[in-house]
Amino acid sequence: MPIITNIKATEVLDSRGNPTVKATVYLDNGVIESAIVPSGASTGKREALELRDKDHRYCGKGVLKAVQNVNEIILNAVVGKSVFEQKNIDMIMQNLDATPNYSNLGANAVLGVSMAVARAAARALNVPLFRYIGGINASILPVPMFNIINGGEHANNSFDFQEFMIMPYGFDKFSDALRASVEIYHNLKKILDEAGHSTAVGDEGGFAPNLENNEAPIKIILQAIEKSGYKAGSDIKLALDVASSEFYKDGSYVMEGKEFSSDDMINYYESLCEKYPICSIEDGLSEDDWDGWKKLTQRLGSKVQLVGDDLFVTNEKILRDGITRGVGNAILIKPNQIGTVSQTMQTVRLAKRNGYKTIMSHRSGESEDSFIADFAVGLNTGQIKTGATSRSERNAKYNRLLEIENKTDEFLGNSI
Repeated sequence: MPIITNIKATEVLDSRGNPTVKATVYLDNGVIESAIVPSGASTGKREALELRDKDHRYCGKGVLKAVQNVNEIILNAVVGKSVFEQKNIDMIMQNLDATPNYSNLGANAVLGVSMAVARAAARALNVPLFRYIGGINASILPVPMFNIINGGEHANNSFDFQEFMIMPYGFDKFSDALRASVEIYHNLKKILDEAGHSTAVGDEGGFAPNLENNEAPIKIILQAIEKSGYKAGSDIKLALDVASSEFYKDGSYVMEGKEFSSDDMINYYESLCEKYPICSIEDGLSEDDWDGWKKLTQRLGSKVQLVGDDLFVTNEKILRDGITRGVGNAILIKPNQIGTVSQTMQTVRLAKRNGYKTIMSHRSGESEDSFIADFAVGLNTGQIKTGATSRSERNAKYNRLLEIENKTDEFLGNSI
């Protein structure tokens, strides 16, 4: 039974150049494994707390307090435990913090240790991380939600919606789906360049042009799909991350210089879905607009995947409330919104039991850590959001999924 002998956290940098926590777990059998915690820009107000130092270092964004919490408080509580006691270790950290949102230790401190423990346990058993997490039931490679145009909080440009994505549904293998998405991405760049638009990219690798409204990116993406030789609606579908909480003010949605009610927004989405092959809308309404969400679900829930991100923040209790109210039909899964591997798994189980789709997700501030790729396969989430293929911190996840497909084809096969 491998025992944890040491835990050490350090301050490293994420893809936006901001500090984050890297946690390393040491076992008595010589295994050493690490994990790096991501960080979000567009965050739900009910998310677990990301502890920042708020001093002169790194413009106040240092994480030395979180690092210290790992190296002193968490270390003393976890050393001597079996690395296979994931749920127990996660619960120890939860009880140590003793707040609903990890405001004492910091979710960035706790999650780093939680992920590193899971990775060390997998290494101790000499099995892939996804297999340790999901056992023989880990059998689905996720369809990527491929972010190719950025707006909102993820880019400094002119439109409100945060992400315009393609989903390659018409393929038998992950590698073919990824290839098609990459080809569309490159052709999109050519179209934007020829039209005189900027091909600078946002935090998640999608292009960030200045376009006239929220519908314009959809039209350009459809051109790129056609130029690449694929068929929109069958080979490739479209997905939106509206992130509407970012432009929800005093009970109204301030979009494109106008005010919209919840009903106006629902009508707008309905018209978009009638015109374009949109299969998923994330955070179409604000995290505070529960009545609006119920109407949205009643109107579009049978036709479109309605994803709660800011709404549910990977929180089992909030999701349970949403299920009771009949709100949404899918949930975005971000481990750092809730704090530990075990809590994330509990939320996924609840969603699946109640017929909600699950989408494993990165954050806008990422790293070379590919944990969520294994997590998506281990939990059979079926979908993954991890950005465009122009940034190596995003490609780390895609390359890991390619590796899983190549090494375990006999188990996973044609699973999309």
